[in-house]
Amino acid sequence: MRTGRSVVAAVAAAVATAVLLLGVGAGPGSAAEKPAVTLSKSEAGKGGELTVRGSGWRPEALLMLLICGEASPAAGVPGGTNSCANADGRAVTTDAEGRFTRVLEVAEPPKPCPCVVHVATVQGRQAAVDAEFRVAGHPVAPLPKPAPDAGRLAVMRSDVRLEGSGSLLTWFGAPESRRVVLKLGNLGTAPVVDPVFQVGTSHGVFSPLWEERRWRGTIGPGKEAEVALDVTLPAGAYGDYLVSVKYGTTVMAAQPWGVDRPWGVVLFWVLAAVVVPAGLFRAGLAVVDRLRPRTGAGAAGGRRRAPARHRTARQKAPVKTTDPGPSARAGAGGAEEPDGGPTAVLPLPWFTPDSAPAPRPAPPPPTFPHKQPPGTYEQAAHGHAQVSAPHESTADSPTPKGNP
Repeated sequence: MRTGRSVVAAVAAAVATAVLLLGVGAGPGSAAEKPAVTLSKSEAGKGGELTVRGSGWRPEALLMLLICGEASPAAGVPGGTNSCANADGRAVTTDAEGRFTRVLEVAEPPKPCPCVVHVATVQGRQAAVDAEFRVAGHPVAPLPKPAPDAGRLAVMRSDVRLEGSGSLLTWFGAPESRRVVLKLGNLGTAPVVDPVFQVGTSHGVFSPLWEERRWRGTIGPGKEAEVALDVTLPAGAYGDYLVSVKYGTTVMAAQPWGVDRPWGVVLFWVLAAVVVPAGLFRAGLAVVDRLRPRTGAGAAGGRRRAPARHRTARQKAPVKTTDPGPSARAGAGGAEEPDGGPTAVLPLPWFTPDSAPAPRPAPPPPTFPHKQPPGTYEQAAHGHAQVSAPHESTADSPTPKGNP
């Protein structure tokens, strides 16, 4: 019996020792896992310096240090980074043991105090610590009281959709517009009046670009409402986009949006690539035609019009002639009539050797051989054809000139 009691006591002692050892070993480890921040000063004026030290953070973690207004260690920063002096913030990286030391310049936040030094991680698992701090000379105001059950909106259905369609202008690159529609319900005990949402559009790996959209209406407690918010893309946008809706700090819904390519713009550039070179080519030909040198009558009289192709030559009107009589036919071609007018000479047609007409017979001898038409021998001497038959010369006939 005594042996059993001693065994039980020994086991109990061993368990107590193990628990004590585990508690002692786990104490520092658990304390080291919890981030902590200490400040060298609890109050400083604008332009002063403040040393911030931290421990218990993740090794090699990137942290952001900000001075924020309307905040407290218990409530945190309700207004988000909009209540902080973001332009005067500093970044720091923890060492292998999760510690850091950083000098921070004191700046006045956009909101009144109470103020804190807000330290939060930038990447990876989120962690944040707020250390109470007072900016000397900065206004102080009580923390705003949150509205009862404010921000208790939730998505009641998952059928988020985009309404609307494009037009002819969007086919030529005009901005695409849609309405994102979702079903929301109020899970609180107070009505939500005119809530303000943030609608963001993201393309590829880029982060969303948020824009505020106010929904006009009231959602009573336990009630549902269909909320429609406008969303617009920039001009010429195409591809796969993601539309997100955020209320407060919570993303309520996300909906993909595939935007077609503006083919009208592509068609315009294709036509421009064809029409513009053709127009320049024709303009260049016109300039070359203007500047090329002229020869002959074209250079003296200006631009000579090229003969038209595939046109029949204009026929000259026939010249009306009258028979001038034997005396005029015997004269030289183009000789003047007794009244001084020129005799018209008919152009000879073109004949081939086989199609030429037979020669005309010589005219009969004149009735009075002693009388010859004047100018007969002069015409023969000058190479003209003889128009009268030869005859014997008599004593009364004159001797031909040039014939001894």
